[in-house]
Amino acid sequence: MAEKLHFELVSPERLLMDGEVDAVVVPGSEGDFMVLPRHAPMMTTIRPGVIHVSADEGDAKRLFIRGGFAEVTPKGLVILAEEAVDLAGLSKSDLESRLHDAKEDLEDAKTDEAQQVAAEAVKQLTQLIKALGS
Repeated sequence: MAEKLHFELVSPERLLMDGEVDAVVVPGSEGDFMVLPRHAPMMTTIRPGVIHVSADEGDAKRLFIRGGFAEVTPKGLVILAEEAVDLAGLSKSDLESRLHDAKEDLEDAKTDEAQQVAAEAVKQLTQLIKALGS
């Protein structure tokens, strides 16, 4: 049996993943990097992007994260994500419809706070659509 990497993905809401995997590709702030078993210890920030998790002969999972931190230790990889979304459950048409609504909300916003909330929604939905296409 091949050596496995222990991987944990944690968001503020909950523990999203906790188990043994073959490899994880992480969108680091200085570029994407792959973590395999016995990776050198490191810590880095993560930019918004897609995490690719490979496990069990071709079984792969793609998750969009909005940033956070990654720490590789001798025990494995831990990612603390600001937000994480499984791309498998999303449809591009639904996201595009939500983006259209968010852009309308931004145009109609009367206060600074409403503008910030709507602008953040537009940014997040745009990133999700881009990640879904990659």
